[in-house]
Amino acid sequence: MGLWDFVKTELIDIIQWLDETGDTMVWRFDGHDNEIKNGAQLIVRPGQAAVFVNQGQVADVFPPGRYELRTQNLPLLSTLQGWKYGFDSPFKAEVFFVATKQFTDQKWGTKSPVMMRDAEFGPVRIRAFGTYVVRVVEPAKFIAQIVGTNSAFTTGDVDDQLRSLVTSRFVDAVAEAKVPVLDLASRYDEIGALIRGKMAADFGEWGIELTQFVIENIALPEEVEKALDKRSSMGVIGDLNRYAQFQTAESIPLAAQNPGGPAGQGMGMAMGWAMGQQMAGQLGQQMGGAAPASAPGGPPPLPHAAAYYIALEGKQSGPHGMDELRQHASAGALTPDTLVWKQGMPAWTPAARVDDLASLFAAVPPPLPPH
Repeated sequence: MGLWDFVKTELIDIIQWLDETGDTMVWRFDGHDNEIKNGAQLIVRPGQAAVFVNQGQVADVFPPGRYELRTQNLPLLSTLQGWKYGFDSPFKAEVFFVATKQFTDQKWGTKSPVMMRDAEFGPVRIRAFGTYVVRVVEPAKFIAQIVGTNSAFTTGDVDDQLRSLVTSRFVDAVAEAKVPVLDLASRYDEIGALIRGKMAADFGEWGIELTQFVIENIALPEEVEKALDKRSSMGVIGDLNRYAQFQTAESIPLAAQNPGGPAGQGMGMAMGWAMGQQMAGQLGQQMGGAAPASAPGGPPPLPHAAAYYIALEGKQSGPHGMDELRQHASAGALTPDTLVWKQGMPAWTPAARVDDLASLFAAVPPPLPPH
């Protein structure tokens, strides 16, 4: 050994670790040729543990404190080295500092959708993500099982192992909880506790404790969410007849912007008819008479009493019974393209598209051949 190597060896008398990263779980002390001075000072700060490794075997573990390295406080290393009456300076050993603090806000998530079976929707694919908190509780086991010979080990180095473990345990926990898809959001805490319990033994084999596991979101595929939105919308709508009336009222401003068009004319006629029927019903109630059959609360009109309004030469005509409509069809005034409307229809519609009137045009004879 040269003079300079000897001087450097003699200077290794304080062994400590100052972590400035925040995510380092293990850091190996780099001494010259792993040689430590007899009587060197070992400083282990709160939230740390120091592990001595000799030729691949874990020896002594030191909790937080200040130590002077002697034979007395290195019993396992002394046995491995064969020291009976003390040791001479320097001695060789690897020193690993392990962070025993809690590493918070660690992210997890399923890489790909997970298939589950729901009692209401059948097989569905879900994704999940959240956070977890972990800490090293057995430094010697953690180094032996996970770290190996790495000079530094961060939380990012355990992400892959965690994701694979979470995916399998997540499916097990959801299946065991038997929670419907629509109720998953209200059972995050329960499912998270199940997953944490299932992973406790797995992490224990690595010397790690999973202190907290949080599910932030469980998401369904986009097409399933859209289907659920439609289903929710139908539930909100409730009465489809009332919804049709609402849609008609919503279209009034659009028709008003184009009063000369067919939609505007038809809407005006419909509004006039509806207002007339409403006023007639109110007047009949005030006079003590029976309300018209079409008024709210009254019986529906008889099938044979259906009356239609028709658009003739741009003007409203009617109401007409079926006999009158048949005469108009025979005369050619009522054609399949003629707009018609009756109470209950949302808008003016070509006559050929109304089931009640379709038979009128099948019965109309063709025009006479020319002489």
